[in-house]
Amino acid sequence: MNIFADLPNRQAAKYGDREQLRYRDYLTDEWTSMSWNELRYAVESVAVALYDMNVEEQGRICLFTQNCPEIFITHFAAFYNRAVPVPIYATSSRDEAAYIINDSGATILLVGDQSQYDISQELWALCPKLNHVVVLDPKVKMAADDTKSMRWNQLIERGKAVVDEVAQNVEKRRLKGKDSDLMYLIYTSGTTGMPKGVMLTHSNFDAAMVAHIERIPLDDEKEISLSFLPLSHVFELGWSMVCFMTGIRVAINLNPKEIQKTVKEISPTCMCSVPRFWEKVYTAINDKLEAAPPVLRMLVKRAIAVGKTRNLKYYRMGKKVPVLIEKQYQYFEKKVYRKFRQAIGIENGYLFPTAGAMLSDQITEFLHAVGVNITIGYGLSETNASVSFFMQGAPFTIGTVGMPISSIQVKIGDENEILVKGPTVTKGYYNKPEETAKAIDADGWFHTGDCGELTETGEIILTERLKDLYKTSNGKYIAPQMLEKLLGQDKYMEQVAVIGDGKKYVSALIVPNFDELKLYAEKKHIEFATIEELVNNPGIHQMIEERINGYQKDLASYEQIKRFVLLPRAFTMESGELTNTLKIRRPVINKRYAPLIDALYAADYRKKK
Repeated sequence: MNIFADLPNRQAAKYGDREQLRYRDYLTDEWTSMSWNELRYAVESVAVALYDMNVEEQGRICLFTQNCPEIFITHFAAFYNRAVPVPIYATSSRDEAAYIINDSGATILLVGDQSQYDISQELWALCPKLNHVVVLDPKVKMAADDTKSMRWNQLIERGKAVVDEVAQNVEKRRLKGKDSDLMYLIYTSGTTGMPKGVMLTHSNFDAAMVAHIERIPLDDEKEISLSFLPLSHVFELGWSMVCFMTGIRVAINLNPKEIQKTVKEISPTCMCSVPRFWEKVYTAINDKLEAAPPVLRMLVKRAIAVGKTRNLKYYRMGKKVPVLIEKQYQYFEKKVYRKFRQAIGIENGYLFPTAGAMLSDQITEFLHAVGVNITIGYGLSETNASVSFFMQGAPFTIGTVGMPISSIQVKIGDENEILVKGPTVTKGYYNKPEETAKAIDADGWFHTGDCGELTETGEIILTERLKDLYKTSNGKYIAPQMLEKLLGQDKYMEQVAVIGDGKKYVSALIVPNFDELKLYAEKKHIEFATIEELVNNPGIHQMIEERINGYQKDLASYEQIKRFVLLPRAFTMESGELTNTLKIRRPVINKRYAPLIDALYAADYRKKK
């Protein structure tokens, strides 16, 4: 029996009626809880129901839903059956969902809200192996002629009604579980093509749990983690499993648009996030400071300077903090830092893992200065999330993505590519032996496709995606993500796509923060009737150009953005321009905006503007 198939029983025996999950009730929208005992009971009911629905050992179960408690219940119920959960992003299209269902061979599909249910009704014709659809949200209006789907409460009741023989068969399966069993199929979001099913075994997760728990001291009495990123993302999924293994309570954010409200209501001590979340926090704080009285701005400036000295110069390095610095820090803790954290909703914050892209050193230093323990890390679906992250209670270097976790080997290969080897690394891509052979060499090294270098202490510096490196027509290499991260700090720039591969200079497509841009236009008395008029206004263009030049003034001339265009609408997942993890699909953008890009390199560009 593997450890995850025994986890609900083991933890229920230890914690009993203590809260483990906190979530909003679908009907009342009020926060409610589920104890370990209740979780175990639900898992047992769903496990026998799945067996009764003919799920096979190592059979696939797709979950197409927003974050919700039913995800965890179904995952553990699948492990009882030696079956394999296959997450699908809640924002996926019909065709994306159909591809994953068919490629994985799933026979059961769980859907969350109305939009996912509506898509599921089209999937019957597209997915011949699909036998069952289970609807989670009770508010979903099911089609009058739908005789194939069932609601979650019906699934639970089906599990309660089965005969003892079925429950005994499930228990036999549970006890037969092996560490070599496939635990998850995680489909990559695919920036350049169709997603690939990353095969992660129970042994992969076992090794990841050991590595994280030994590096991160967690208090199961104090900590509460907020599940904010999609549980279809290996980062959030892996962290949630760490919480389950250590008895840390998990609060679930159902609606991503309500995250700011949820953070303040839950006041999490831990929360996984992507850099964009913290960039927006940083921008909001700076905006408030700009409008504050000069005396308050001076106080905050001094507080941040003291915070950086105390937390980065001394505390980060394990050095004793001078008495005077510590006294000043404690004073500003009451007057400044705590108020910052309270405004966000993380006044009791302990640990905030951040990955998925690069966060600027400036923002990282600011957050640490005010007592927000941002833990920068790096990983991929293929490495079961973490390759490396900042060590708790040990020196770490700003500008790196931390030290590799235990049992993981990292080296730098050809073209500065980061190579990874160890027990957390996938055994390959499902149904794709050729892709597997390309990614994992004969010596077992996984080729990440990311460029980087190792410091003298062994920390990883992440520089760029290998495939994203641009070479201008002048032979100079450009790292577009570096430029995109640089401009992403700005409150007026929401999305940036840097152009330059094979071009004579660098340019960019920029989606502004339209709310901020409107406020600026109002302040400067710039009249506009439409968004198109606003983004094409010469005054707006000049302001953005000045801000871009301010950010890139220290870059080499060949790295600097020379021309740009402001777009009147955002890049979206629905349009295919973004992946489900909000990464830019460069081939799609290059093709879709080809006329605009060509215009940026036209000789009469300035004249046109």
